[in-house]
Amino acid sequence: MTAGEPSLFSEAEETFVEVAVPVPLRRRFTYRLSPGLSDAVRPGSRVAVPFSGRKLPAFVLGRTGRPPADVKRVHRVAGLLEPEPVFPDELLAFLLSAADYYMHPVGEVLRAAAPALPAGALRRLADEGFLAKGETLPGARVGTRTTLVVRRTASPAEGRLGERQRALLALVEERGEVEIDELRAHVREPRATVRSLVRRGFVETESREVIADPYFHTPVERDAPPEPNEAQAAAIERIGGAVRERRAEAFLLHGVTGSGKTEVYLRVIAEARRQGRGALLLVPEIALTPQLVARFRARFGDGIAVLHSALTDRERDDAWRALRSGNVTLAIGARSALFAPVPDLGVVVVDEEHDPSFKQEEGFRYHARDMALLRAHRAGAVCVLGSATPSVETYHLAERERITLLELPDRATSQRLPSVEIVDLTRNKSGPSGHPLISAPLHRSLERCLEAGGQAILFLNRRGFAPSLRCKACGEVLECPACSVALTEHRRAGVLRCHYCDYATPPGETCPRCGAPELDRIGLGTEKLEDTLAEVFAPARVARLDRDTASGSGVEAVLDRLRRRETDILVGTQMVTKGHDIPGVTLVGVVLADQSLAFPDFRASERTYQLLSQVAGRSGRGEVPGHVVFQTFQPRHEAVVRAASHDYLGFYRSELRARGELGYVPFARLVAVRVDAGDESKARAAAASLAKVAAEHPAARDRSVRVLGPAPAPIARLRGRWRYRVVLRGPDRRALRAVAAAVAARIDEGLAPARASVDIDPVSML
Repeated sequence: MTAGEPSLFSEAEETFVEVAVPVPLRRRFTYRLSPGLSDAVRPGSRVAVPFSGRKLPAFVLGRTGRPPADVKRVHRVAGLLEPEPVFPDELLAFLLSAADYYMHPVGEVLRAAAPALPAGALRRLADEGFLAKGETLPGARVGTRTTLVVRRTASPAEGRLGERQRALLALVEERGEVEIDELRAHVREPRATVRSLVRRGFVETESREVIADPYFHTPVERDAPPEPNEAQAAAIERIGGAVRERRAEAFLLHGVTGSGKTEVYLRVIAEARRQGRGALLLVPEIALTPQLVARFRARFGDGIAVLHSALTDRERDDAWRALRSGNVTLAIGARSALFAPVPDLGVVVVDEEHDPSFKQEEGFRYHARDMALLRAHRAGAVCVLGSATPSVETYHLAERERITLLELPDRATSQRLPSVEIVDLTRNKSGPSGHPLISAPLHRSLERCLEAGGQAILFLNRRGFAPSLRCKACGEVLECPACSVALTEHRRAGVLRCHYCDYATPPGETCPRCGAPELDRIGLGTEKLEDTLAEVFAPARVARLDRDTASGSGVEAVLDRLRRRETDILVGTQMVTKGHDIPGVTLVGVVLADQSLAFPDFRASERTYQLLSQVAGRSGRGEVPGHVVFQTFQPRHEAVVRAASHDYLGFYRSELRARGELGYVPFARLVAVRVDAGDESKARAAAASLAKVAAEHPAARDRSVRVLGPAPAPIARLRGRWRYRVVLRGPDRRALRAVAAAVAARIDEGLAPARASVDIDPVSML
């Protein structure tokens, strides 16, 4: 019987397995195992299978009994791709739970979490006839790189040695073990010399995988842990105790900017390592990874795996396999590092837990923070969520004692939080520079900062959405009367539209609040601001940091120049708000603090508060006190006022009241159904059909779940496709999931030519 030939399963000894195939189908498939594979294949193994005329890699979920009665033929697994399962039991069980929670095809979830395919396995499948000449399996592929390690044998050997043999043996005895590549620098023809010593019993060799990582080229001095302050010590003891007792407990570490949260993470991870357990640290931005890796290397050495999307397939695969083998037990990375195969996971840390970048917005739409809580719980591990500005949902969990709240109320150093000045842009027009977004107070603050030898960061909040309207006289952003989110201007249709409930109204000529006839479209230009600063404040050195000017290692290069004081003024977008500790920065200016309040999203106020607080925290982290300037058209807005006074709790209470009145998260849950098509009428019709399925569900008919829309997405057309959205909202999680499942089932039936997806717990409403 050739590879992939179907079986009539008449043989009593046949073994069947359930597998997940990486296709957009929400179901599992049954295959049979040949006797030669029966013992080798285990849950988590990656195998090759024939599937609907194609040949694909797949993942074994477990053994199963005979297939359902209506299945007449079952294909067999063609071969095993790796000798060991790619997913250990703990990680596989977690991934299956995550796929179920987000209603996403399990095969696609496992493909997203798996390492690259081993090239050697594909050659073997070709030799066995499953793959034709030139044929391969889809997915990234890497070859395994190995080196030869030489070490002294346990039993001493005797005899006279030549000069090269003595030199090589002396180096091995000094180091314990030496890689063959390093021996080339000390001995001519090292391989021949090693072979002669092996034959005589002086040394032995081992083939070992070479692990490449871009973060370990530069040596880092080991650090001495600083003495924690009282609040840090209490947090370390509380979390460390849970680690020692192997309690699956979750903590919110709420600490002001500069309060020393990272030192708490380091101590807690050190405790897990003392217990022989692994650790995982998630950060929101790739830009934060290099400085964090350097700090962790200084404490723990180079036994760290770094995982994020900017790495090459080779680098990512090396890090993944180092963890899977147990050679490395600490992983640091951005969102996707959640799937790292950390052995015996003891602690999971999510730094800046509030950051929306922890939510994957395409494909498998998981939230790494929420799933970190699940993974830690399932692994019997501690989970620490850290932030100076916790999300409303997370702090609400702490208030309800679902997770344990720990506070770091003061900065770890003697420095106080920076002073904050609010500049009302309805009264303060452009200053001496003439640029409309550099007011006279900000201009004067920049002059004082530079004269004193300080450095400045100017933050351009780009989280606004250009087709929103704001009154130039009073600063009011036009909002939906029912949903409390910014209305979006559709100029072609001549309406302002709400992208939650589809409320629409003509834009009008005057502000509905103050009657002024000055309605302004929101937007700002970063390059013009950079040029103006370089000209007006010459010879100050001005640099810019955003996704247009820096990516990958370029981000760190820009920040390194700021740390070395080779840059005086850094103009940046959200990359400058997160985690950077640069002692020379004494001034932070927020060019347009209320820009993100125009975002068509109920979280706009929360995100504005978080952005303002985080960027303000970059100021005054050295010896010189910091100062912050918020320029805004809405100087009395709750988010602006509370951020200026460093009052998180006051903002949280106010925001919670508003959410309660409108029935938003955390008092209800959301599901976003997203539809797109090349033709607008097809997208609208598909969205309407899904909304009808939702509205006819019993949970929607009895009002347990509200169905909002369909409505055009705020970005109505993207990459040539028209986008529509239906929002499901309700306080009863089970009822909401039942409606979402009905919609997902309709999507699985097909909506061609439209495409649709279900987003559980959406973060971005675009």
